[in-house]
Amino acid sequence: MTRKPRATRRGGKPPANAASPGDLTEAQARREIARLSEEIRQHDAHYFTRDAPVVSDADYDALKQRLIALEEAFPALRQADSPTQTIGAPPAAAFSKVRHQVPMLSLANGFSADDIAEFFGRVRRFLGLPPETGLEVVAEPKIDGLSLSLRYEDGRLAQAATRGDGETGEDVTANVMTIADIPHTLAGKNLPRQIEVRGEVYMTRDDFLALNQAQKDAGRPLYVNPRNTAAGSLRQIDPTITASRPLHFFAYAWGALSAPQASTQMAFLERLEEWGLRRSPHTRLCQDEQQAQDHYDALVRLRPDLPFDIDGMVLKVNRLDWQGRLGAVSRSPRWAIAWKFPAEQTRTVVERITIQVGRTGALTPVAMLRPVTVGGVVVSRATLHNEDEIARKDIREGDTVIIQRAGDVIPQVVSVVLDKRPKDSRPYPFPTTCPECHSHAVREDGEVVRRCTGGLVCPAQAVERLRHFVSRNAFDIEGLGEKQIEAFFADGRIRTPADIFTLETRDGQIGPPLAERDGWGKTSAGNLFQAIAARRRMPLDRFINALGIRHVGLTTARVLARRYGDARSWVVAMTEVAGGNEAAKAGLLDIDGIGETVAHALADFFGEDHNLDVVNDLLQHVTPEPLAVVAKDSPVAGKTIVFTGTLARMSRDEAKARAEALGAHVAGSVSARTDIVVAGEKAGSKARRAAELNVQILSEDEWLTLVGEEA
Repeated sequence: MTRKPRATRRGGKPPANAASPGDLTEAQARREIARLSEEIRQHDAHYFTRDAPVVSDADYDALKQRLIALEEAFPALRQADSPTQTIGAPPAAAFSKVRHQVPMLSLANGFSADDIAEFFGRVRRFLGLPPETGLEVVAEPKIDGLSLSLRYEDGRLAQAATRGDGETGEDVTANVMTIADIPHTLAGKNLPRQIEVRGEVYMTRDDFLALNQAQKDAGRPLYVNPRNTAAGSLRQIDPTITASRPLHFFAYAWGALSAPQASTQMAFLERLEEWGLRRSPHTRLCQDEQQAQDHYDALVRLRPDLPFDIDGMVLKVNRLDWQGRLGAVSRSPRWAIAWKFPAEQTRTVVERITIQVGRTGALTPVAMLRPVTVGGVVVSRATLHNEDEIARKDIREGDTVIIQRAGDVIPQVVSVVLDKRPKDSRPYPFPTTCPECHSHAVREDGEVVRRCTGGLVCPAQAVERLRHFVSRNAFDIEGLGEKQIEAFFADGRIRTPADIFTLETRDGQIGPPLAERDGWGKTSAGNLFQAIAARRRMPLDRFINALGIRHVGLTTARVLARRYGDARSWVVAMTEVAGGNEAAKAGLLDIDGIGETVAHALADFFGEDHNLDVVNDLLQHVTPEPLAVVAKDSPVAGKTIVFTGTLARMSRDEAKARAEALGAHVAGSVSARTDIVVAGEKAGSKARRAAELNVQILSEDEWLTLVGEEA
């Protein structure tokens, strides 16, 4: 089967107003091809390797079609590893690799009757057939599952492998042995010495719903859809888990074959049935285009009532000798095409719009719908993505809307039925405060997402922020990792960073003592308390990084720590920046590596009183330490230095590091607060600005002499 991405959209299809390939320069095309190739590779990895797709089928197809168009317009820019020349994604490291004797190709897609007519025309032209010549094709449902190859030797199942990247897959033999639909031994006589049977592993809708009900009853997370669940079930490290899942298999093709078994596609499928392998009961032999169209229409009508999910119909030239002559182009056979279904749509009412706050603070609007059935599934909510999407479609509470299941999985609002809009309707006012913690929700330039600035105090973000707080480049407390943080948060033992450092004194106040908790004992609890105590003194840069301020990673935290020296000085300065103190902000922006984006993020964080409370509470238990003790007799200690131009004796980064080690502050721009400008070759505007302000200007040799190094 072809790749079928699913789930929440990230990235997605090219903009509708994208320039025609013919209107682009080669440089513009090269940049867009590189961007599209990387985005498609990421989506392939999500779909094939992680069983967790992040865009819809339609959006992925649009990206792929755009890349194909660009490569056709600029053939010299097509790379050998382009996603248009490859299939799937590399196999996961958890499974041993299997090299396919015959590559498992992908399928080209058709989206309309015109595309299918062109397919028939291409086949006839390639084979040199007159237009009126009949062309038999086998039409079969395009099962929404996971592609699988079964290698039988002397009739016995010897190995099973996933598609992987088309050349190399994953060995899932032990798991496949648990699937009842797959015979361990083929039936009949005169079996081929070796054959690779290819098909699709899938899960029925009823089995999926029953599995999710069991998950719900047990208080466990629900699965997303039958396809991802089937794929994840087959790719379990423990075969007993696969055995517990109701998986099925339809055979539809073959790979390596020791001897021919039939002269047509349909005859071979019938042979597979004789051997004991199931094929789709809705497979039909069509004599021409009209019969193919009739069967496509029949499958569209039948689709909601089928026990399994399909997302199209596959057409294959019936004569195998013609298949051999047609061969493949790129990574797809010329003799087959996937005719994709349009997304199913229906109408319902937006009863209200709510806001969900993600673990990173992103505010996502969700339409709460009057429940309606679409694609065989009851839908009661749909993502609205962001505030721009709401404004663009002008979606309002009370509106009648057309919805569809994007990629047949994630419901989305397609459009508003304006003649059904209530007379008292009002545009939806997107909130500027977080509904969880009431902190400001800000939207940075160039971004479509609005984010909560509540940070460590926002309930929706708390676990993610605490996990970051104890991560390797932050407090790195041994024995307190992500799983422990999640468990302690659920217990109510830890809700804020300061709670970590009072965990021992509060032990037993919430639930049983830690030593009596499942998975813990007296020794492990004591070790954790000791590890926490060992982190009461922490380098200032790691303390700053641990707070999880947007755009402030370890590198930026180190720059801030060097400039402000101690925690209290830094907190006071940032509070002044948040309060609108222009001098404090100018001093912040004067630091080399600090720009407006970081300054705004710091101001947003410290502009919230509860964030400041978290920091101050933490400082009652933790002592951040300066990065280094600077000799007071350093000739540049406390001075602000700006480097400009090309240095001959050392790199700019090395010069900055040396200056900071001597206690200097390195700035990125020249101002009245600058003490020294070190000007290398081709020094430009910064040197001129220094001269205007009467700031001392030193050559590289003079700088080295000043700091006690040989010039």
